[in-house]
This record gives sequence, structure tokens and C-alpha cells, in this order.
Amino acid sequence: MAVFDTPEEAFGVLRPVCVQLTKTQTVENVERLQAQLQAVSDSALQELQQYILFPLRFTLKAPGPKRERLIQSVVECLTFVLSSTCVKEQELLQELFSELSACLYSPNSQKPAAVSEELKLAVIQGLSTLMHSAYGDILVTFYEPSILPRLGFAVSLLLGLAEQEKSKQIKIAALKCLQVLLFQCDCEDHPRSLDELEQKQLGDLFAAFLPGISTALTRVITGDFKQGHSIVVSSLQIFYKTVGFVMADEQLRRLSKVQAKPAVEHRVAELMVHREADWVKNTSDKLTILIKKIIECVSVHPHWKVRLELIDLVEALLVKCSQSLVESAGPLLKALVSLVNDESSEVQAHCSKALRHFADQKVVVGNRAFADILSENLHSLATSLPRLMNSQDDQGKFSTLSLLLGYLKLLGPRVNFVLNSVSHLQRLSKALIQVLELDVADIKVVEERRWNSGHLSASPRTSAAGPRRQIQRRYFRFFTDERVFLLLRQVCQLLGFYGNLYLLVDHFLELYHESVVYRKQAAMILNELVAGAAGLEVENLHEKHTETSPEELREIVTSILEEYTSQENWYLVTCIKAEEMGEELTVKQSGLQAITSGAHTCQVSSFLAFSNPSPTICSMNSNIWQICIQLEGIGHFAYALGKDFRLLLMSALYPVLEKAGDQTLLISQAAASAMMDICHACGYDSLQHLINQNSDYLVNGISLNLRHLSLHPHTPKVLEVMLQNSDASLLPLVADVVQDVLATLDQFYDKRATSFVSVLHALLAALARWFPDTGNLGQLREQSVGEEGSHLSQRLATLEEGLENTTTAEDIEQFLLNYLKEKDVADGNVSDFDNEEGLGCTGSVCGSSTVPQEPAPSLGSSDLALTRAPTHQR
Repeated sequence: MAVFDTPEEAFGVLRPVCVQLTKTQTVENVERLQAQLQAVSDSALQELQQYILFPLRFTLKAPGPKRERLIQSVVECLTFVLSSTCVKEQELLQELFSELSACLYSPNSQKPAAVSEELKLAVIQGLSTLMHSAYGDILVTFYEPSILPRLGFAVSLLLGLAEQEKSKQIKIAALKCLQVLLFQCDCEDHPRSLDELEQKQLGDLFAAFLPGISTALTRVITGDFKQGHSIVVSSLQIFYKTVGFVMADEQLRRLSKVQAKPAVEHRVAELMVHREADWVKNTSDKLTILIKKIIECVSVHPHWKVRLELIDLVEALLVKCSQSLVESAGPLLKALVSLVNDESSEVQAHCSKALRHFADQKVVVGNRAFADILSENLHSLATSLPRLMNSQDDQGKFSTLSLLLGYLKLLGPRVNFVLNSVSHLQRLSKALIQVLELDVADIKVVEERRWNSGHLSASPRTSAAGPRRQIQRRYFRFFTDERVFLLLRQVCQLLGFYGNLYLLVDHFLELYHESVVYRKQAAMILNELVAGAAGLEVENLHEKHTETSPEELREIVTSILEEYTSQENWYLVTCIKAEEMGEELTVKQSGLQAITSGAHTCQVSSFLAFSNPSPTICSMNSNIWQICIQLEGIGHFAYALGKDFRLLLMSALYPVLEKAGDQTLLISQAAASAMMDICHACGYDSLQHLINQNSDYLVNGISLNLRHLSLHPHTPKVLEVMLQNSDASLLPLVADVVQDVLATLDQFYDKRATSFVSVLHALLAALARWFPDTGNLGQLREQSVGEEGSHLSQRLATLEEGLENTTTAEDIEQFLLNYLKEKDVADGNVSDFDNEEGLGCTGSVCGSSTVPQEPAPSLGSSDLALTRAPTHQR
């Protein structure tokens, strides 16, 4: 609390100190005065303001050299007085302004004087405090034409400090002081709102500084990123506020064409600027150059707050100067649109808000509507897009695609004006197809096999709590940045959401058919078009937009699904396998052992195997990725249609199950992901629930296809996957199918043994999993469909007996021989009964235990095949 509250008491204490300072200008005397000022109340200081300021101002104006430390002490003391009082006289304000500015004057250079950083900072803070201490209308009257030279000197001084100083603190202080001088201070009590006459007066005054301010600030803004984001942000604020004030359309419309002669000296009159048409045109052209430089630098600035400030710059200039800065409208809109998909959520939200404001207010730039400018820009971008995608690096592609995405968001349904142009649609699709080309040279795609046969999901019951829409990691030829792929997906989604979906789907299906080279890219685009049309992950900025109806979407999905699962597009060569003369040939181990090692070989359609007998690694990789993309698309379609996708399950689920059992790892993973997507979208609790609920038609399809196995070689895989991912409730349905499998195995034992044995192994594994306790086998027999004494019931009885005792290899061999004998007897083939004994049957099996026999040799694979061959082949 102040000790001296009255002017009289304060005067008695301060008078000796002020007199002493006037006589002897030393640092000690200044510090003594400032110490006494700490004990005086603000009201007493206000009464004694000029008396206290006199010795301080006298020290500054005294002739002769002065130590920097003394000047700094005086300025700091003066700043303290001004912070506690108000300047109520215009003349005192102008004089103090000049005296403080002169502290940094260098008579031999246009740059600020080479003084200490502490002194520079003290002077800057003194000027800022002085302008804030101006009382009422004194501040506005300060900006009269006569002050132009002194104000210009201070502005250039502050710009020089902001541009050339190394100290970040001084740079920021200089810019803040510049904001105060240019009436841009954001303090609550400073300044007050200006009327039209005051705005014109200040506009004319600041117009004289505009070229220097804009040029110097551009150099600061486009300087080294290392200077700090706060400096760039402050510079951007001063730039667009100054330009927006001087070049404001509202002000320029009110200006008269004839310049009134100011009542000032001739020297000052020459510095004044009249903002007539020619001056506005010339200044606008120069500002356009600077604005382009600023946008080019700031739009890629690493700090999000700088990019956020760029949005304010664009918004301010387009709103206030849409007529005076017509040539800058294009670059400004381009900058705003490019930030729609910024990596910062704050920038994205602010940008979307600004764009929505422009769209709602129907802003007119020049004589053109906002939407018309966007359409023209999109036409231009679509024309040059193929060239840009071919020549730019990843960062360039990211910027270009961000711009394209922004235009699509803003134009909304108006994007159809561009898509209805054949040339523009072709250029747009060519660019997308070109940039999405995959790199299929990696041998690991073919090498990676699915050795484990088991559940498609690690969890037996996967919750359908939320969507996944996972995308497999893939590598592209012309970019490596994942952000580029994300942007491409968003572009395609917006095209599907706002564009003519029938037109786009027909166009890209045509490209899908046109060439194998385009097929994968076209499928990726089609997948995202459907997802976008359903409104998945799409922000609608246009309330009047009519979304695609569920019936239309289902019709489109059906046509694409039929194309994907057609014979020529679904059953592609994904590994090396040849079939000749009905015998199964495997590739010898010669550098591709990892591809075909063991008994795990892929099965392909016979017509494709013969049409491409020697596929290359790249072609197999390409086929694998095409199948994966199509499986991924089925998952997208399920999410797009939701529970309506249940109507398409009869045509979609069976092919997906086929691929879920594929030995190629990427394909089986993609199929598993697609099945999970179907579960989530259609409301199934788990994969088990999905398979059980649709097992009737799946089993029917398996039974029918087993009768034409040469046309449907993948049929056993479907049954295998069902057994691996279902429960015991499936057993009654598959009992007859298992009989069909055994019958078909007898028919194709020399061609398809591997597939059928794998199915039988899956059946045994399923039985062991469903009925781990031997006591449950009675339940198993009850669930099995068929008459008592059927072959399946007999085998289950034998299995029960085997489980009660320790099962050995000999027991399994005896079981198989028993089965073969019983089958021959059932079929009436009893003529070779004695020959069966010659094959090494023991007495217990053949019914002649009294006859001594040599030990039966073990049956090899060839012996087993011979034993299981029909009678007419033996």
C-alpha cells in the first residue's frame, strides 16, 4: 500500500530527488527516484505527473554522450510513471513518443542503433505503455497528418527490430508494440470503436506505411521456421489486419475521387496517400505477389497454430477485401481449401467453419460467386491432376490431394458439373488409377502361407460393438506416405457421396474390364465409392444434399458383387500348381520351396491353370492383391448396406468362406476380416453365429458342388472352414455331406486327396473340440442324422471304443481296413475276399485266426490308395 496518498505529501518527498536528478544525471539518482515513486499512490502520481517526468525527459534530451545504462534506467522509470498515470495532453503524448523513439535512433544508419538488448526492450515497452496511457480521444487525435514522419520512423524502427534482431523476446515485443501503434491492440479498454471519419483518417495515414509494413512482414513470415511460431503468428495478424483495414471495400467505396488538400507542411503532404482507383489497383497487384509467397510458406508450416492463423488471414481478407483484392481471391481460397484435411483437428475444425460461413453467406468475390470460383478451380485442378500426380513427390501429392478434397467438400452436389464432363471425368479417373498402382514385386506376398488350420478369429466370439473397416497394409509404386493413401480414400468417398453414383460405378467398372493393369485400382475406388455413398466417415456440409437410397445402393452393390465373384475374377492363379493326365504334380524344390513346401498347395480353376501355365511372381502377387481388395470390398459393402446385406448373403458368404480356407496368408486374412465385417454389419454375435444361421444353404451348396468337383475344386475348403468355426449344432446338417465327401474321395482319390483329407482332419478335430468328454459321444450319436446301423453311426461307435482305450497306430490301421472290408461287402464285392487276406489282414480282421500268417507289412500311401480303389481297378 502507498505511504503518500496526497499530492502534497508526495511532492515533499519527491522534490529533493527530482532536483538532484536534474542537477546530476546518474543511474543512482534515477534509481533513487524510482524507489520513492513506489511509495506514492496512483492518484498523487497523476497530479504530479509532469513534475516527475521533467527530470527524466531532461536527462534524455541533455546534449552529449550518455551511458546506455543511464538511458535504460530513465526509460524504465518513465515507463513506471506512465503505467500508473494517464497522458491527457496531445502535445505531451507526441513529445514523449518522439523522445522514446529517439533512444534507438542511429544517425549513420537506417537500422536501429547498435545498443544493448536490455535498452531496446526497455524502449519498446516504454512506447507500448505510452500508447496505452493515452486518455480518451487523445489517442485518436494523435494520429493526425503532422505525426506521419514520427510515426513512420517508429514503425520502421519496430519492423527492423522484428526482422533483424536475434532475441526472440525483442522480436515479439516489437511486433506487439507495432500492433498497438496500428490500432490492433486486443486489450479490453484500448482502443474504442472508431466512427467512419476516424476510420478514413487512420486508413489514409496507414496507407503510407502499407508497402513497407507488408514487405517487411512477408520477410519475417517466410523466414526460418526456427524463429518460433509465435513470431510468425503475430506477423500474420499484423499483416492481414493492416491490409484488411487499409484495403477494406467499405472504406474505399466511401472515398471521394478528388483528394482534399491536407493543412500540413509540404514535406508531410508529399508523404500522404490518396486511395484512389489507380493506387488500389497497383497496391492490389503487389499485395497479391506477397500473399502468394505467404500462402506457399505458411500452408506447410510445421506448427499448427501458424496454419490456424492462415485461416484467419484468408477469412479476413476475403470478407473485407473481396473487391479490392480480386486477384488474390484464387490463391486465398486455394489456401483455405488445402487446409480442410489438415493433420491438426483444430485446423480442420476452424477451416470447415470458415468454409461453411462462406457457403452460407454466399460471398461474392469480384463479380463471381464463391461457388463459381470453386468450380473453376476444380475444373483447372482436374485438368492438371494426371500431370501433377506423375511429377510430384509425396508432399506434393499430399498438398494436391488435400486441395482436391477441399474442393469436393465445398462444392458438394455441384461436383456433378465437373463429373458430367467426359474429359474431366477421364482425367480425374486417370489420375486416381495412376497414383493407386500397387507395387507387386515383393515375393513375400506369395511366400507367406497359412499353415495353421483353425478359427478365423483369435476370439471364438467377437463382439459386434463397433465397425472396423480395416485396410490391409499395401505398398504403392508412386508414393510411400500413408497420408496420401488416406486422402485418396477420402476423395473417392466424397465422390461417391456427392457424385452421380451410377455414372461413377459404370465408369470405373468399365476401367475394371478394360485392362488387368487397372483392375486392382478400379476395385479400390469402387469399394470407397460405395462406402462414401452410404455416408460412412463422410461429413456432410450441405443440408440440401439427397443421399443415395438404400434400394439404389443395394442394386449397385449387387452388380459390383457379381463382378467380383465371377469365375474369371475370383479364381485367379495365386501359387504354382499344375495338373496333367489326372495326376497331381507338385513343383520341385528349386528356389521356390517356401511357396510350395510340404503338402500345402493351392488349387486353382483348371481353365486358368492351363491358360497361364507359368505364372510369374508379379502376376501371382497381383492376383493375390486383387482377391484381397475384392474381399475388402465385400466387407465395405456389408457396412454400407447394414442389415440389408443379409439379402445378399446367399451370393456373398459362400465365396468368402472359400477364400477363408485359402492357403495364401493375405487372402485368408482378408476373408476373415470380411466375415467379421459381415458379422458387425448384419448383427451377428460372432462368426460361429453367422455360419450356424446360414449353414442350411451353405451345406446345400457344398452338396451340389461336390457333384461337379472339377468345376468347383474349392468346395472342400468351405466345409473345412465351417467345421473349424462352428459348434456341435452343425453336425446334423453336415452328416450327409460327410458321406458325400467320402464318396467323392473314392472318385477323386488320385487328384484331390489332400483337400479331402484336410476336411476329414477338420471333422475329427471338431468332434474332439465339441465333445471332449467320451461320455458325450452318446449325445453325438443322437444328433447324427440317419438310421440305426448306418455307416456313420458304426464309425462313431468304433470311435467311442477307441477313446475308451489308448489308441495306437495299429488300431487306426485296423479301423481303416475294417471300414474298407465292410464297404466292399456292402457293395457286393465279395469275390476278392481271399485276396484281402493276402494283403496282410490278421486273423482277427479276416475271420481266420487259426491259420498262421506272417506279420502284415505297414501300408504306405500307394498301398492305401490301391486298397481304397474301386474293385474294377484292382
